[in-house]
Amino acid sequence: MASRSYVAGFALFTFVFAVISSLAGAQSLAPAPAPTSDGTSIDQGIAYLLMVVALVLTYLIHPLDASSSYSFF
Repeated sequence: MASRSYVAGFALFTFVFAVISSLAGAQSLAPAPAPTSDGTSIDQGIAYLLMVVALVLTYLIHPLDASSSYSFF
């Protein structure tokens, strides 16, 4: 009988301790940080990449129009 009351007391103590410790650590959540980018810089990066691709293609295709004796390498 003593061990049953010991286990029940320990379970009650553990439950109360868990409830009190969770209440003691409760705090409100901090607001979310402001976004560091609104997407404009990503759009600008994509635009620069597309311009570089267009420039490379222009330099590769234009000599083919200018003369047929041109070789790439």
